[in-house]
Amino acid sequence: MANVKKTAPLLFVYLAFAIVYIVWGSTYFFIQKALAGFPPFILGSFRFILAGLLLITWCAFTGQPIFNKRLIKHAAIAGILMLGIGNGIVIWVEQFIPSGLVAIMVASAAIWFVILDKPKWKENFGSTSTVAGLIVGFIGVILLFGEQLIQILGTSQSPTQIAGMILLVLGPVAWAAGSLYAKHQSNPDDSVAVGTAWQMLAAGMAFIPGGLFTGEFKTFNWTTIPLDAWLSVGYLIIFGSIAAFSAYVWLLKVRPATQVSTYAYVNPVVAVLLSLCFTNEKISLLQIAGLVVILGSVLLINLSKYRNNKKAAQQPKLEPALTQQD
Repeated sequence: MANVKKTAPLLFVYLAFAIVYIVWGSTYFFIQKALAGFPPFILGSFRFILAGLLLITWCAFTGQPIFNKRLIKHAAIAGILMLGIGNGIVIWVEQFIPSGLVAIMVASAAIWFVILDKPKWKENFGSTSTVAGLIVGFIGVILLFGEQLIQILGTSQSPTQIAGMILLVLGPVAWAAGSLYAKHQSNPDDSVAVGTAWQMLAAGMAFIPGGLFTGEFKTFNWTTIPLDAWLSVGYLIIFGSIAAFSAYVWLLKVRPATQVSTYAYVNPVVAVLLSLCFTNEKISLLQIAGLVVILGSVLLINLSKYRNNKKAAQQPKLEPALTQQD
């Protein structure tokens, strides 16, 4: 995925969406398992620095130019917003907030993509199906985790949990802002792999001050980390960061941001399905309704783009007929 053009084979697009949908849907589970052995700031720093180093080494080995001041600057800004702030908040709050509530709050990123993407306001807000899809999708996520939400609201919250919920409002804003910045500042000739590597390295460095401030580095003992935590971090590095995040950055270059943002609605669906397969949890009628609503919202969001592509495909066929009439 070195040099990406604005047009891309549909097979690659579908494969990238599948990776982002499925892999990121599983990361909620693996983040919680990793937190059993790693403090949050050390987890974020270790995960993203190691993933960035692995990817930048591969880029250098394959002969890609890795030192580009413009690319590094833009990648650092996008990486700190998306991974340092957006994903960092998710890692921190999953220590004491149920993943269901986290998933609901993170799903709001899809709405922020539309609100913050000013160059596309006319296109996005002018599309009834896109706006309806975003609203319906968020309702679907609430239905999916409705029972957990009712249980959470029915119990008293500690000050830390309340602070976490406030941060979960800001996290999706930072993620959407970073994603849009990366999309609009990218150059078609930029290497996606190199840009992704610098984003992860910048985010990993951004976690270090937090670890120093909270004293994590003073009390942390590498020898006490359980095997499950190590395996979870390995999964997060290889699949969650290198594979899925690279696919996500690539999709931002070749597809509309509103389409790419559908990951925020599909990830919770995947998380629920995985829990059904690998745990003793059972699915309720309310959750089934949420799944159906979310899938319907993704279709609505993509409906406008499908119609535009269909019109564009028909346009060349109409031009010769008009010429003959002239």
